[in-house]
Amino acid sequence: QVQLVESGGGLVQAGGSLRLSCAASERMFSTNVMGWYRQAPGKEREFVAQMNNDGTANYADSVKGRFTISRENAKNTVYLQMNSLKPEDTAVYYCRAGPFLAGAGLFWGQGTQVTVSS
Repeated sequence: QVQLVESGGGLVQAGGSLRLSCAASERMFSTNVMGWYRQAPGKEREFVAQMNNDGTANYADSVKGRFTISRENAKNTVYLQMNSLKPEDTAVYYCRAGPFLAGAGLFWGQGTQVTVSS
């Protein structure tokens, strides 16, 4: 059973920083992707950032220059460093990753709440 365990969410003032982590319980295929999505109240889930196993990364326009995604392949872990946070960044942040040796396709974490106060 593949599990993605997220941590690092919390409450922060505007302009502050948080670092999210997501650790996968299983080994991944050599070609894989790990990334982050978010869902604000009343809105659809949206893409934030992702990184392939070769280090190439993509970001949503709304977070470029403020968020940085990184990963430790040996630990099957992906991070999201969030700087200059804004109230509009408030959302539940979800990790998505795959495929895994234990299961094809992409899997979701349970989510971690990020709240940015003005």
